[in-house]
Amino acid sequence: MPQALSKSYFENTNVVFLAKDLIGKQLTTHIDGVITSGIITETEAYAGRGDKACHAHLGRFTERTKVMYESGGIAYVYLCYGIHNLFNIVTNTQGNADAILIRAIEPTQGIDIMQKRRKKVEVDKTLTAGPGNVSKALGITKSHNQYSVTGDDIWIKDVGQQTANIVETTRIGIDYAEEDAELPWRFYDKDSKFVSVK
Repeated sequence: MPQALSKSYFENTNVVFLAKDLIGKQLTTHIDGVITSGIITETEAYAGRGDKACHAHLGRFTERTKVMYESGGIAYVYLCYGIHNLFNIVTNTQGNADAILIRAIEPTQGIDIMQKRRKKVEVDKTLTAGPGNVSKALGITKSHNQYSVTGDDIWIKDVGQQTANIVETTRIGIDYAEEDAELPWRFYDKDSKFVSVK
């Protein structure tokens, strides 16, 4: 039985390595009494130091970003455009403000629940591709901000799924980040149909 990834895993100081390494891992939530899971197929890395795309760039410390400065292994969930809850995992050691955005998963468990939450009949990429869709399908809301991702509500396991074709490319929707918009810090499984943009 694979063990959930430990807090020390998320305290790794290399956020780009972690964002790539999470592809193929299984993300599970136990919310409202039901379990939903999926294999992570797409991520983006954000570095607290020297990354203009990061919410904590130049040491920005606000009510929203303060969670990013905590020790790795907790959720950073924020509202985008006042509609979508975006689920990120804080990484690195305390004070460094790195985070990984989970952009897509391939659903594996509780698919009927995900369909109900997303008001979807078909099980296609629109169910869980795109960060807002991931959160909605898994039942994650802003109320889960600062939750442990190594606990009983949200956890990630290495289920031994080898991902042979991981694409490294630029992140999405960060044109404001100037030259940092060109960093190849988005990762996705080329062989999965559950990816937001290929």
